[in-house]
Amino acid sequence: MPVRIPNTLPASKILQEENIFIMDLNRAEHQDIRPLSICILNLMPNKSVTETQLLRLLGNTPLQIDITLLIMTSHQSKNTAQEHLDVFYSTFEQIKDRKFDGLIITGAPVEKLAFEDVDYWQELKEIFDWSEKNVFSKLYICWAAQAALYHYYGINKQAAEKKVFGVFAHKLFAPKHCLVRGFDDIFYAPHSRHTVICEKDVYAVKDLEVLAASKEAGIFLLADQESRRIFVTGHAEYDPYTLDAEYKRDLDRGLNVEVPLHYYDRKGLPQVRWRSHATLLFSNWLNYSIYQETPYDLRSIKEFSLWDPGIDSEQERLKGMRKEGMQRWRK
Repeated sequence: MPVRIPNTLPASKILQEENIFIMDLNRAEHQDIRPLSICILNLMPNKSVTETQLLRLLGNTPLQIDITLLIMTSHQSKNTAQEHLDVFYSTFEQIKDRKFDGLIITGAPVEKLAFEDVDYWQELKEIFDWSEKNVFSKLYICWAAQAALYHYYGINKQAAEKKVFGVFAHKLFAPKHCLVRGFDDIFYAPHSRHTVICEKDVYAVKDLEVLAASKEAGIFLLADQESRRIFVTGHAEYDPYTLDAEYKRDLDRGLNVEVPLHYYDRKGLPQVRWRSHATLLFSNWLNYSIYQETPYDLRSIKEFSLWDPGIDSEQERLKGMRKEGMQRWRK
């Protein structure tokens, strides 16, 4: 899938060198195919790194994507040059009258704060509410997943006993779900967070279904019944050395941080075991949750409505079976 981005975006050169399919805007405008319109709300400090990580995954399927990068105005970024933000990013005020096929909201290093204490919480809530009428499918990553669960369902995060940090094995609980099509029964993904969501809180919400979880890291992937809200508690988008950089950064700060689990080999080098499933997750989301479902005319996107379990008792029965299977697996 060619990603449509400006030639001057720093990620462009990196992705070209990695043979990731990107397309300059001039060439894209002369094609008749309507590109998928994806907005990325980038909450990470080093925005250039996160841009590259996400674009690498979005550019690996045979569709064309038009990317809009979004930044908060209620927060001053300290780790990305203002010139970069001015050239490549839009504000919510600038895009709020548009509609998008998909929205990705990244993680953020604010998880130890109460949601209401985050300086851009009110603006983020406004974007959450706006997306219900203007975006077909949303993908929330790490802290954003916790924030969305709290905003939409009242599920609050809990402090972990120790930092969930490393690459963990996950078991698949819904192998026929479109989002995990092609996944192995056991797959790996990175996590880096100090908070968790409780399974009992998730299972109390009938609209949510756990698709994959880890015995060590907890729930990894869950979705609403229409695949229009996708929650990823880890970081499938991470590069091979991202956890390594975080670990060394915290050591330099004098923090008491443990070595990331199941990450380094015997020589002390990172082992990449999550790349193929990360690619599958993003391509499945683009294809099955968006491309196969979104209206051709984005103006016809309708407001999201919560799933009514009374409509489909078979879905409720399958969800109950998966919950029981997960409980047995944990024992």
